[in-house]
Amino acid sequence: MEKYSSTPPDKDPQLWAIAKRRARFKTELITYLVINVFLWAIWLLTTKGKYEGGIPWPVWVTLGWGIGMLFQYFGAYKYPKETAAEREYEKLKQKNK
Repeated sequence: MEKYSSTPPDKDPQLWAIAKRRARFKTELITYLVINVFLWAIWLLTTKGKYEGGIPWPVWVTLGWGIGMLFQYFGAYKYPKETAAEREYEKLKQKNK
């Protein structure tokens, strides 16, 4: 459970939000990696070295969850300060000058 549900009084609110997103991403990335290693190990152990082609079932979990992780990465590291509402606000602000 998080120690702070709101911004601590001595922290910049915008930077604090970015820090929380990045920390959450790192935690979820570790979970993603551990679970996927576990699923691939199950697949490997159940095929017993007799893989006969086709697409292994863990691919779907890895790809689906990986796409979600990619979006989360962009939200935490590439575009952390911008939200759709902030961009629209800036457009309106420039338009109404």
